[in-house]
Amino acid sequence: MLKAMLKVRRVPIDTHSENVAFLRRDCTQYTVEGLRALAKIEVHGGRRHLLATLNLVEANGNGAHALLGTDELGLSTEAFARLGLPAGAEVSIEPAPPPGSLESVRRKINGAVLTPDNYRAIIEDISDHRYSRMELAAFLVASAGFMTTEEVLALTQAMVEVGQRLTWPMDMVVDKHCIGGIPGNRTTMIVVPIVAAHGLAIPKTSSRAITSPAGTADTMEVLCNVTVDLDHMRHIIAEEKGCLVWGGHMRLAPADDILISVERPLGIDTQEQMVASILSKKVSAGSTHLLIDIPMGPQAKVRSQVEAVRLRKMFEFVGDALGLNLEVAITDGRQPIGRGIGPVLEARDAMAVLRCDLDAPQDLREKSILLAGRVLEFDPAVRGGQGVRLAREILDDGRALAKMERIMAAQGPAPVLGLQPGPLTRDVVAPADGVVVNMDCARLNHIARLAGCPMDKGSGIDLLQSVGDRVRKGDPLYRIHACRPADFGFATAAADDGIGVIVG
Repeated sequence: MLKAMLKVRRVPIDTHSENVAFLRRDCTQYTVEGLRALAKIEVHGGRRHLLATLNLVEANGNGAHALLGTDELGLSTEAFARLGLPAGAEVSIEPAPPPGSLESVRRKINGAVLTPDNYRAIIEDISDHRYSRMELAAFLVASAGFMTTEEVLALTQAMVEVGQRLTWPMDMVVDKHCIGGIPGNRTTMIVVPIVAAHGLAIPKTSSRAITSPAGTADTMEVLCNVTVDLDHMRHIIAEEKGCLVWGGHMRLAPADDILISVERPLGIDTQEQMVASILSKKVSAGSTHLLIDIPMGPQAKVRSQVEAVRLRKMFEFVGDALGLNLEVAITDGRQPIGRGIGPVLEARDAMAVLRCDLDAPQDLREKSILLAGRVLEFDPAVRGGQGVRLAREILDDGRALAKMERIMAAQGPAPVLGLQPGPLTRDVVAPADGVVVNMDCARLNHIARLAGCPMDKGSGIDLLQSVGDRVRKGDPLYRIHACRPADFGFATAAADDGIGVIVG
């Protein structure tokens, strides 16, 4: 059958992980009666194929003619890159049939326990971008309502199987991961060079921030390049044993990235989905030994010992079934770790610890040594209980700093050199005499993001006090940094509504 052809055009709109197509309502090649806005369409060009969500462009608005021609199909930046055809190439479109796995989602909504095959079909369709965001939300909400431990395992296995899986020439590949929720806490940038300096392979693929002020990749990008391809990454590991790179472009458990893009706006963050997300990424990255950090505190993701133990056991069950040697550390999550919240400020803290500066944040130093020690004890040559001592030696004698400098040199220079804290500042002060009794991690994260994090890497919060410190009325508690006047206004207004620090 002869199909009407359109010329593909890149539309410079970032739609995150979603494939979005744009078509003129007065398109000369297709009538749009059967192509509803926000419906899924299939785009075909030669041997290339793409599923996308359709958006219709009005032809009679100002500037509509400049966006698309009547014989063109526009694709968002990520969709255009995925299709892989040059601008102007001919493509055809047709309505996409609904994904077959939706019937399993409907059963899950009604309380059914799904099989591994059901989860495999769902994850395949999600990875192929067959689900609309509404359908993704339905799956996530239904799963959040009820999942057995066996279902968590089935979901994790499906996410691993649908996507790339890295392999390494060494028998032991170690990693550590924090479940998040605590501002600062940039221990990974200290643990990796300590562990690599000892000689264990730790190819760390990290994420960018989603709802936090900074991810490890955002912070590391202040110091060096993090967008490293797989061949380059393998070379770095062969030479230096460690790296800290962004894993978002490596197609490791790709369904997880799609699900996260819907989970975060909805505020869905169940323990079951957290376990599947973390472990699918670690297994896909080729890890054999993994340490999970679970911060516990009144404003942390895990707020009680009961919750922490339940989550630990779920990690252990799924990790054992996947063949991971997995350990869990339940750590203090009552307040931020380090002083900085935001990429530049967190990078400053991590490097101060690696340099053993006298004014380096001691809580960040001690937690990093603790976690690195636990990872080092995966090495059969390290005696039980000696990991912390060894980690402290590697940090104190300069081996960790030297390793970090070699890793940074191997990954290449940062995209922007010489980044500094944002020049627009305001000190938030103590409202009364007393002692700092609590810091609201969620509130501080919110203020830091309003200040411009993580897009403006110099934005954020510099903590000047810690829980337990005695202060007088008017003493500065923390300093807001911003790079743009509007963001500075948003952050300071939020601090006026609630500073996030209780002085009692």
